[in-house]
Order: sequence, then C-alpha cells, then structure tokens
Amino acid sequence: MAKVFELPQEAMRELEGCVKMTFANKLGNLLLRSRLFLQVLQESLIDSRFFLAPTTSDPIRSDQAITVASPPEKMSSSSFSGDETAPFFGFLGAAAALVFSCMGAAYGTAKSGVGVASMGVMRPELVMKSIVPVVMAGVLGIYGLIIAVIISTGINPKAKSYYLFDGYAHLSSGLACGLAGLSAGMAIGIVGDAGVRANAQQPKLFVGMILILIFAEALALYGLIVGIILSSRAGQSRAD
Repeated sequence: MAKVFELPQEAMRELEGCVKMTFANKLGNLLLRSRLFLQVLQESLIDSRFFLAPTTSDPIRSDQAITVASPPEKMSSSSFSGDETAPFFGFLGAAAALVFSCMGAAYGTAKSGVGVASMGVMRPELVMKSIVPVVMAGVLGIYGLIIAVIISTGINPKAKSYYLFDGYAHLSSGLACGLAGLSAGMAIGIVGDAGVRANAQQPKLFVGMILILIFAEALALYGLIVGIILSSRAGQSRAD
C-alpha cells in the first residue's frame, strides 16, 4: 500500500495561519469597500435633495405630496421664430433662381455671340441687327434676380415666423424660375447661333428668327410668373 504523505505539525500550523490571514485580509477589503459604497450613496442622497423637496419642513408622510424640482427651462430665443431649418430651403431657392437663370443667360449669350462674330466677318453691317439673341439671353438673368430678391426679402424670422412650408414654397419658386430660365437660355443660344448665320445669307429669315426667339423667351417668362405665385404662398401655412 502507498504510504500517505503527512506534513509536519509546524508546517500545518503555518499553512493554517496563512489561510486565516488571507481570509482576514479579504474580509477587511470587503468591509472597506462596503463603507466606501455607503459614503458615496449618502453623498448622492444629499445631492438629490435639489430635485426632491418636500412642501413643508415636516417629515414626509405617505399622504404628503412631493414636488419635483423641474430643470431650468431653456432660454427662449427672441431673435428667431419658426423652424430653424426652414431658412435653409428659402435661401437655397433664392440661390437656385439666380444661379440657374444666369447659367441660361450665359449659355445663350455665348452661343449666339459666337454666331454673331462669325457672321460679322463677312457681313459687318448686320452685326447690330443680329444682336437681338444676345439681348434676349441677357434678360433671363434679370428674371432670376427678381425672384431672388423677392425670396430673400421674405425671409425675416425676427419680424415674422418662418416655417418649413414657407421654405419649401420659396425653394420651389426659385427652382421653377431658375430651371425655366436655363432651358430658355439653351434654346435662345442654339436658335440665335444658327439664325444669325442664316440671316446673313437670306435676309427674309429675320422675322422667322425673331418669332422663334420670342417663343423661347416665353419659357423663362412662364417660370417667372409661377415663381412669383409660389413665393406669394409663403406665410400662409398658419394664422399668426
């Protein structure tokens, strides 16, 4: 049979003392942590008196109401009224009206101007007569300027509440005028370039070219009218 290994009595006493000391240290650490937790809990209860305040100085009873201190209200901004994101759409509409209309005017002026310059080499006496497409293309930028001024003057949250309905109305107004001006400018540029070249060879085509340019200009005029109507709808979302 195998012989059982037995530790000396002195080693057994030392091992028992180490176990007792380890247990005592762990118990002391646990008590210390519990004491710290109670201190933190007591401090948090003291701080919570700011939010829970009894109506009287008497101890709180079950039938006594507890008033909860409300957090400080956010300071209302007197300088702005309405939706804070609404002016973004309004200013975007003003920029779109001017930018797209000027793009159409620039394209029409450049395209027809190239035709006038090419025609003027052979027939310089017809240059002033063929300058009509350039003038009609330049008017497109004025349409966009008118709508942009109307929209920008209508955005004043300090004087009147400005809501998302108003921002969308101004955005649609600017897009209607700007994109209509862009399409009209492309039509005027293409017709003006080919028209002045053909007019130099056949003067009888001048009246027909002018009629085509007038109907192309009418496209931008439609956008201007609709843009004015849409911008006038701003401010009618709710009764102030």
